[in-house]
Amino acid sequence: MSTPSPTAAPDPRVAPATWLPDFCSPPVLFAVIVVVELLVVAILIAPSDESQPLLPRLGTATLFAQWLALLCVVTLCQLRPWLARLAPVRGELVAYLIVLALTALGSTLVSMLDEVLALHLALPAEFRWRFVTRNIALAALISAALLRYFYVIEQWRARVRAEAQARGDALQARIRPHFLFNSMNTIASLIRTDPRSAEHAVEDLSDLFRAALGAEGKLSTLGEEIELARRYLAIEQLRLGERLRVEVELGDAPRDLAVPALLLQPLVENAVHHGVQPLADGGTVTLHARRSGSGAEVTIANPRPPEGQRLPTRHGMALANTKSRIEYHFGWRGALIVQQGARDFSVTLRLPQERRDRE
Repeated sequence: MSTPSPTAAPDPRVAPATWLPDFCSPPVLFAVIVVVELLVVAILIAPSDESQPLLPRLGTATLFAQWLALLCVVTLCQLRPWLARLAPVRGELVAYLIVLALTALGSTLVSMLDEVLALHLALPAEFRWRFVTRNIALAALISAALLRYFYVIEQWRARVRAEAQARGDALQARIRPHFLFNSMNTIASLIRTDPRSAEHAVEDLSDLFRAALGAEGKLSTLGEEIELARRYLAIEQLRLGERLRVEVELGDAPRDLAVPALLLQPLVENAVHHGVQPLADGGTVTLHARRSGSGAEVTIANPRPPEGQRLPTRHGMALANTKSRIEYHFGWRGALIVQQGARDFSVTLRLPQERRDRE
């Protein structure tokens, strides 16, 4: 992975490229704990000349190994910003040596405490060197495997992020042509009969295309995205008239929450195009937002036509793109949940507060 030039302006859409995972994140921490425990179990159940029962030895070894693993994880977590500035090969070597050094120091400390307190949990003092070197050898093997595993995972995630960014750029670069044509036809029909409404429609359409074509990857806010969705629905109401009813409820949702630009518009477009438009009597598109922890939860719902009246399913791409963009910006903390009933359809977005220091 190439190191970016120090003089290049960072792209706000792209998380800092790094070979090192976020050791502060629960998934990485969980993976380290599980791998270490599996190693402990494998070593202890192997044939040996130990005379002590298995369970006490397992408890002691687990306590020591997990303490040592957490010590290494916390240290790498704190040093991650500095390690990320190094070249991948050099940074990986430094991280590897840090793990080995912590293992040596931790093993020596535990051996000395065991001798002073006469706990007899580690090898006798005369075998301290064997105890320390054995732990260093085990740490060398497991840390090499884990660092390589995390490196491969980071490369895969980088490709996923690039794909999500490409999809987001493609989504922001266009609005459905049929929407443009329908909107222009609606505006043309209003120019003579209701010039004020035509003027408002032109302003709304201008704002929509400014967001779609001029966002340049910049983050928006939840309040701005909801207002953009309102403007889109206002234009569609001019076209569909009383057939389209809109219900917006913001509640205590944080309007300044940072979200990807043009996140909600494709979803409300789906709600109109696939939900309300095929129905002779129309229907209601609801947009509800509420606070959820430090972030927000947004639900967009619409009626679902009966089986025989449904248009060919074409909104899967927008849903997939939106889901990819949420995963790219928020990682495992964000989510897009689809619920389909016989007569209703809803999409719920879980949008946490953005952490720009994530990997």
